[in-house]
Amino acid sequence: MDTVSTLPDDIELLRRLVEIPSLSDGERPAVEALCRKMEARGFRVHVDDTGNAIGSIGSGKTHVVLLGHIDTVPGQIPVRIENGELWGRGAVDAKGPLCTFVAAASAAAARLSATVTVVGAVGEERLGSPGAKSVARWDAPDFCVIGEPSGWDAVCLGYRGTLGFHYQVRQPSRHSAGPGESAGEQAIAFWNALTTELDTMNAANGATTGFTTIAPALREMHAGNNGLQDEAAMSIGLRLPPGIDPRRLQSRLHELAAPGEIDVTGVQEGFRSPKQSPLVPPFLRAIRAAGGTPRFTLKLGTSDMTIVGPVWNCPMVTYGPGDAALDHTPEERIGLDDYGRAIRILRDVLEAL
Repeated sequence: MDTVSTLPDDIELLRRLVEIPSLSDGERPAVEALCRKMEARGFRVHVDDTGNAIGSIGSGKTHVVLLGHIDTVPGQIPVRIENGELWGRGAVDAKGPLCTFVAAASAAAARLSATVTVVGAVGEERLGSPGAKSVARWDAPDFCVIGEPSGWDAVCLGYRGTLGFHYQVRQPSRHSAGPGESAGEQAIAFWNALTTELDTMNAANGATTGFTTIAPALREMHAGNNGLQDEAAMSIGLRLPPGIDPRRLQSRLHELAAPGEIDVTGVQEGFRSPKQSPLVPPFLRAIRAAGGTPRFTLKLGTSDMTIVGPVWNCPMVTYGPGDAALDHTPEERIGLDDYGRAIRILRDVLEAL
């Protein structure tokens, strides 16, 4: 693959945004910096009531929303450029895709037939995703691109949803030599019953790939006895493929948990766009024009696509440069050539809409 000359201003946009810490609930300095950068490029900007950075450019009747997120997970990585890669927390997830949106929309501005709105949403990395939920109340756009690292030559069509819950069981203390199970043993029995139940559900649903399976993750577990009360607690997350009914699943969880109890902390259904989406052909053409062989992907995690997709029901894909395997790791970095390719590809897509 030939090298790409990424514009210095676009590199500076990304470097500066990655340099500004923006943990969930602490995004305001980065939001304000992004708004200043967008305004300097000709966007009409504001910060909405939820704290999202909003920038619009163009004046056509067709409305295209480019929905990225500006918050990151914890973990400080010194920001630097080495061997053509920019290192730093958020470089891949997801300030790289977000800056791609800004750079591509401003590059296409003179040839746009649409109005393009870039959103730097807050709170994507925390429970509830308040930034995307606020945006989901807008009238549905004609097209939407979600900003996550698909890879410059790939279009992501879907994400699994999530169901998070706490499990807890309590009982009076008893002698360890006496009959019956301890609270910790009951918690382990519940986990084993849960995984068996999910295996049965996956088989019944014909799940054959990671994307189509319900997958559990034990995030935290505690068991203890203070001499009066024996208790155990677990924090569990389930990844849900599109088509799973969360209400029915919750009902079954309550049955399995007895005599323990569960408290659901968050639910989001999975979402998948069809390959026949009108957004797909412009991306395929632009990727080929950039020398790539287009790929389709389905992600095993979740994103704001699962928030706005079911509400807007408009043509929607996820796109952005970067290797998602580097998300949330101490090795997070993005290739500047790939960043430049993604900008040109998205520019061509926007000009075609």
